[in-house]
Amino acid sequence: MPFFVEVILPIALPQTFTYRVSEAEFHYLKPGMRIAVPFGKSKFYTGLAAQLHHNEPSLYEAREIHQIIDEKPIVTEIQLRHWEWIASYYMCTIGEVFRSALPSALMLESETVISAVKSYIVGEASLSDDEYLILEALSQQSSLKMQEVAVILGKKNVFQVIQSLLAKNAISLQEEMVEEYKPKLVRYIRLFPEFNSNEKLEELLLILKNAQKQKEVVLAYFQLQASERKPVSVKKLSEFSGTTPAVIKALIDKEIFEEYYIQEDRVSFADSEKEAVRLNESQTQAFQEIESVFTQKEVCLLHGVTASGKTEVYIRLIEDFLKQEKQILYLLPEIALTTQLVSRLTQYFGNKVAVFHSKYNNNERVEVWNQVLNCSEKAQIVIGARSALFLPFRSLSFIVIDEEHEATFKQTDPAPRYHARDAAIVLANFHKAKVLLGSATPSIETYFNACSGKYGLVELHRRFGNAVLPDIQLVDLKDSYFRKKMNGHFSLSLIEAIAEALSNGEQVILFQNRRGYSPVIECMTCGHVPQCAQCDVSLTYHKYKNQLRCHYCGYSMAKPNSCHACSSIDLTSKGFGTEQIELELKALFPEKEIARMDQDTTRGKYAFEKLIDSFKNREIDILVGTQMLAKGLDFDNVSLVGILNADSMLYFPDFRAFERSYQMMTQVSGRAGRSDRKGKVIIQTYNPDHNTIQQVTNNDYQSMYKEQLYERKIYFYPPYYKLIKLTLKHKDFEKLKESSQWLYQVLKQQFDIPVLGPEEPPVGRIRNEFIRTILIKIPQEKSLAGTKKTIQKILNSFEAVSQFRAVKVAVNVDFY
Repeated sequence: MPFFVEVILPIALPQTFTYRVSEAEFHYLKPGMRIAVPFGKSKFYTGLAAQLHHNEPSLYEAREIHQIIDEKPIVTEIQLRHWEWIASYYMCTIGEVFRSALPSALMLESETVISAVKSYIVGEASLSDDEYLILEALSQQSSLKMQEVAVILGKKNVFQVIQSLLAKNAISLQEEMVEEYKPKLVRYIRLFPEFNSNEKLEELLLILKNAQKQKEVVLAYFQLQASERKPVSVKKLSEFSGTTPAVIKALIDKEIFEEYYIQEDRVSFADSEKEAVRLNESQTQAFQEIESVFTQKEVCLLHGVTASGKTEVYIRLIEDFLKQEKQILYLLPEIALTTQLVSRLTQYFGNKVAVFHSKYNNNERVEVWNQVLNCSEKAQIVIGARSALFLPFRSLSFIVIDEEHEATFKQTDPAPRYHARDAAIVLANFHKAKVLLGSATPSIETYFNACSGKYGLVELHRRFGNAVLPDIQLVDLKDSYFRKKMNGHFSLSLIEAIAEALSNGEQVILFQNRRGYSPVIECMTCGHVPQCAQCDVSLTYHKYKNQLRCHYCGYSMAKPNSCHACSSIDLTSKGFGTEQIELELKALFPEKEIARMDQDTTRGKYAFEKLIDSFKNREIDILVGTQMLAKGLDFDNVSLVGILNADSMLYFPDFRAFERSYQMMTQVSGRAGRSDRKGKVIIQTYNPDHNTIQQVTNNDYQSMYKEQLYERKIYFYPPYYKLIKLTLKHKDFEKLKESSQWLYQVLKQQFDIPVLGPEEPPVGRIRNEFIRTILIKIPQEKSLAGTKKTIQKILNSFEAVSQFRAVKVAVNVDFY
């Protein structure tokens, strides 16, 4: 009887692949184990065992697996089911989900290794300098990897040189599997056993009487051991004694100390004194209502105004679920938020908290993965951005999705283009777990589900402590410019409010949702604006680096001194970003400490932590930032928030523009007056009478919700309709136009539902690829699964047309 295994490969192909295994391997293997398998002519991939069976494939001959990597499954059965649901619902392949879910350090892939051919005789005349360097390096070591060749030659692209050497039969290539994850080993020291008695210790001090530094290190070692009563690491001893590692090495060489290694977790939070959570009256009521909802429903929405103390309610609920000794997932939309939350949760739960997000390196992510898989106490509570959803939970009991309205919960590129909130609710359903959605400004769809009874709804209307909602003041920019009541981009009333807050020792947050110095540099003579060479956008001016940069593809160039079109030197900047605001503030308040928080200043691993800690410790007086500031950060000394241009968000070509503007402005406003002092918010706008701005001023979520719901109904948008967006990309404009028109016509013929397009998006070309979009609106009464099946059939037909095969099509389900 033949034995086979179905293997998921981390590539965008719609099916699994069948491989042959021996009888012993068949009985050893379990679904969820990694297997190294050959694929194509010479590649090896890390596949995942999905199913074991005896059915031989009919279309191809099954190849044998290369090796079994794991001793036990690293992916759970529920995870595999969840991945299948994501692949099915979001119309992508299971391979794409697998590639996105697993930390890349667990993904073994073949890496090309170069060896010298022994029979080749080096004749310098026939070799280029680069070729000679490679062969010279291979004479010193047996093999080189592609990355090492790139370092030796100082070039990124080394394929031509390798090809040339292959043609001369000077080198050979082979593929080898590389295990990337390495446990972290920490170096410790201890005294040699012979020095453990008191007589020997006296002898030891006599030996070291002329080596003062070494003697000090030995005494420091005894001090550390006495005070901490645990192993002493070389690093700790070096810091405590104020000596260099060379002195410690000398003691090891003398066989006074011996070194040894202990495997340690890379990410660990110290166990701290536990604090009890004290809820006020309205929080206690909300807590009890949520518990009551959970007896009847799986999902509950906690709608609480900003600073109403939602986090304390979450912590109290987590405490209750922890008693079941099960796992808890706490999802956040932004890495910046994890910084503050980790310190708050470790106060209550000590070392039971693990963190998982993209700023962690590969090895740190693998460690969290293993802790969750093994149900370690160190990872009972996992805090993370949307990728934490893919961790191998075995006994999940509770999921908190904080700031559930945030657009960052939706993955845009690459596939799977999933929404973490919706995928988390499905994951909770697989685990029979409860879900709590929290927000001061819930998304229209979630609030609609809560009002219609699908989810439970609990509301918190009062701020925590004595805090009251801030006063919101509108400044009409049109009028202020006309009356000369502006200084740069600041109205006089905003400058006065900043000066007053600073004189009272309070802090200020200023919000401008655009980074860089200015979005456009224009020639005043001919009107030329420098454009990106690869995208249809103007280049943003970054004064700090004195360069123009594209925020879509990363293309950059030095700031020109003269116009590229007419050579005029009369260049001016239009519009403003966070960089310009920061410089203007430094001119207005030279003695004050001003910092900027945007994508440019938070690139480093601990950049968020440093900025947030500095602001919390009141080392920074004014913080200027983009939307990162709007998401649940808690600073008790901020009394003033300024929104510099409210209109840039309102007039964006998107059906959610008004909803998003309301959410953003309300959330930013909520950073003010979070202690007993009343906060103040100043919103600068050209349109103070706009409905959305009035709704923000009056903190009137209900009016915004009803107005948007009415518009969504008459224009066929969610929650009444599901949206699927097809994005087509190609470098040839005519081919793209023809293919998008063909696809639109076929979809239009097949469906009696609204199909819009093919439309050119606001940015019609990115990275030298032209873009067209087609939007399909599916009403609630229409079968979503059936519609998707028909769309997939049409896409398969589209790919079968030879002239359209090179056109890339991305499917985005629930793209809002």
